[in-house]
Order: sequence, then structure tokens, then C-alpha cells
Amino acid sequence: MGILSQSPPTESETSTRILQAARKLFARKGYDGTTTRDLAKMAGVAEGTVFRYFPNKKAILIEVATAGWVEILTDLLTELSEMGSYKAVAQVMRRRMLNLHQNADMMRVCFLEAQFHPELRDRIQAEVIVKMTDVAEAFFETAIEKGIYRPMNPRIIAQVFLGMFAVAGFSYSTVIEPGATSNTMQEMAEGLADIFLNGVLAPDSNPISTRPLSSPQT
Repeated sequence: MGILSQSPPTESETSTRILQAARKLFARKGYDGTTTRDLAKMAGVAEGTVFRYFPNKKAILIEVATAGWVEILTDLLTELSEMGSYKAVAQVMRRRMLNLHQNADMMRVCFLEAQFHPELRDRIQAEVIVKMTDVAEAFFETAIEKGIYRPMNPRIIAQVFLGMFAVAGFSYSTVIEPGATSNTMQEMAEGLADIFLNGVLAPDSNPISTRPLSSPQT
């Protein structure tokens, strides 16, 4: 009887295994606390193989963060394009909370390590944040032109939305207790969407003045 042999992993599969191992280890032990030997062991490859795919550990860190954010950006673009109406923000927020927690390790690595590695921070700013803001700005600009949102600076609206979008992603493990039901996440999503669309002032409240306060009379 012949012995069945498994095909060796492809280069893409090996690279993916290294990045997956790095995401987990960087999230648990930190970038400085993880060695390339640790990465190789968890990925199931020789340490020399790691350097065949990546020039150094810093390159792995940058790839872990930027590749993960590109996936999130793609998901957001798809959700915005498929939104049934400009008021369906709650649906987007809910899907963020249901799906974004799957990238919890990547997000932890990104936000913890970006403060220590300027090149990582610059890549995320240039390749992710700016692109996400540009896309969201165009989306809200169209809504303003159609009279759905009141006239405002669409870039500011985009920045506020993306900030709440980030909260929705983190809330699975921070704002909301671990193991929360889908109903709890739905309530959180609807609350975020309601604040985004309607603000927090009661309908008959006077709007807050944006004029500078007068100096007290002497």
C-alpha cells in the first residue's frame, strides 16, 4: 500500500502562516517580546524560512497591520455601497461589532505598536485612514446633495463616522461585556447610529451656540 504524502505548502500559504503567527504573538507578547524563533515555531517553519519571506521582523509588523486594515477598508466600502438607505447606519455598526472583533489581535498590535514605530504609523495614516476618510467623505457629500443630511462639511461628518465606526469595532471587547448577545450588540449599534444621525439634544432644546463667549464686563 502506497503512502499518501501531503503536498508542501505554497509560498502564499507559508507567508500567511507567518503573518498569522505574528499577529497572535505580537498581540500577546508585544513586538519586542517576540523573537523570530517564536514566530517560526508557531508558524511551523524553520527560522531561516521567515527571512526568505520578510527581510526583518519590522517588515512583518508593518505587513500584519496594513494588510489587516486593507481587509477592513474593503469590508467598509462594500457595506457603504450596499446600504439600503443613507439612514441605515445602524446596520453597518452592527455588522462592524459582529465582524470586526475577528481582527481584535491585529487592532491591538496596530494601536499598541504604532506609538513606538513611526514608519508603521505613517503607513497606516497614508494607506488606510486617508483612504477611508476620502471614501466616507464622498458618500456623505452625495447624501448632503440629495438633502438627506443637513449641509455640513462632509469631511468632518466622515471623520466623526469613522470614529464611531472604530468604537463599534472595539466595543465587542471593551464597551460591551464579553459574550454579549446579538440583541445587546444590536442595541449598541442602534444607539451609536441614533447619536450619529440625531445627536443627543432633545428636539425642543436650544442648539448650543458656536459663537465665542463674551468677555465678562468689568
